[in-house]
Amino acid sequence: MKKLVEYFEFLVVWCVARGLGWLPRGMARALGAGLGSVVYPLATRLRRTGMRNLQLAMPDLTDEEREQILREVYRSLGWQLAEFCRMERYTQENTANLIRYEGLERFLAAEAKGKGVLILTGHLGAWEVSSFYHSLMGHPMGMVIRRLDNRVLDEFVNRIRCLHGNRVSHKDDFARRLLMAMRRGETVGILMDTNMTPPQGVFVDFFGKTACTGSGLARVALKTGAAVVPGFLLWEEAEGRYVLHFGEEIEPVLTGDAEADVLALTQRCTGVIEDWVRRYPGQWLWIHRRWKTRPDGTREKD
Repeated sequence: MKKLVEYFEFLVVWCVARGLGWLPRGMARALGAGLGSVVYPLATRLRRTGMRNLQLAMPDLTDEEREQILREVYRSLGWQLAEFCRMERYTQENTANLIRYEGLERFLAAEAKGKGVLILTGHLGAWEVSSFYHSLMGHPMGMVIRRLDNRVLDEFVNRIRCLHGNRVSHKDDFARRLLMAMRRGETVGILMDTNMTPPQGVFVDFFGKTACTGSGLARVALKTGAAVVPGFLLWEEAEGRYVLHFGEEIEPVLTGDAEADVLALTQRCTGVIEDWVRRYPGQWLWIHRRWKTRPDGTREKD
């Protein structure tokens, strides 16, 4: 019965992906945004989580401003769905006017050091498209992701992600693979903005609130000397296209206290993510329970 359900779910996703994938891009994005606007009022629990997160992070906003941000989040997700469904058709030529780089030289300088590059990123903008585009432009990379419960769907999604040489590492085996990748001088992207639990997570400040945050990136960077470079693919309204931004390399400060250094680097990385989210609040996944794990061992209530 479980297999039957998995194949049915896959069939639904396949039909949506093929349908959106072969529509003209403008129409596909419009349908994606329309789907987001339909889902928004129906997803009561997620909307409530988003409002609560925005109240915590941006207390000075009005409820109307918070609601506008959440509507933009669903629009952004709808757009990303459309782009993901079209990624198999992407070429360097037909994406020339759709996406551009900003700060590519920062990534290339980090890569040239030969100790590997850890791309600090998060659920901001079109994160699924960013690694795909980077590989399309000749820079394949690894991705640390959570395995989907539906294995048939997981294989389908990963096949698209890896069309141009990208590699997928699942969270249940990422530590060993990440160390090996850095020793080979490879690039790996890590989504570092999700709620974690100790001991994998450490508590740092995020929008003025303690948030349990994955420390794996910091531990690997400190152990291997890999470069840490922020990277986010964001929709630039003024240009009408996405821009893949690479920020300044985040260089760790070594004090001789290994755990303190991990905590400090994790805090600096989290601060960088916060800065980008503040610049593009309508493109971050506010509907995720980012502050769920509390320092006293309790969890945020639903």
